[in-house]
Amino acid sequence: MTSNNSPHGSPPAESDLAQAFKDLAKGERTALAMENQLTSLERKIDDLLASVDSKASDEQVEGKLTEKDGPT
Repeated sequence: MTSNNSPHGSPPAESDLAQAFKDLAKGERTALAMENQLTSLERKIDDLLASVDSKASDEQVEGKLTEKDGPT
């Protein structure tokens, strides 16, 4: 018995190969779209983290200034 995808032992038809290539191209487009969305999400996460870091730094600086002034 030969090993191929056809149930009758004959090579796959051209239409089957054409459909396989169409499916592959569609999958590639989907993967590219997902990669672009992931890149956008990563950028947003980086922006949020930078914002949080900036706020934390500002609060630390303000806290140190308040400590220097001492109680009044």
